[in-house]
Amino acid sequence: MTNHVSWTAEAEAKLKEIPFFVRPAARKKIEKFAQEQGLNEITVEVYDRAKQQFG
Repeated sequence: MTNHVSWTAEAEAKLKEIPFFVRPAARKKIEKFAQEQGLNEITVEVYDRAKQQFG
């Protein structure tokens, strides 16, 4: 099973709004969230749902 999750340009742009020092952890959490949902692409919608879940 592959762990690769792709990001749309819009979702990447939203990720860049997160302070750089927490961005790697946020990226990991969002990718894990997407994988648990059976998704292999992170869109703005997926990003927003993940953010809602993590608060």
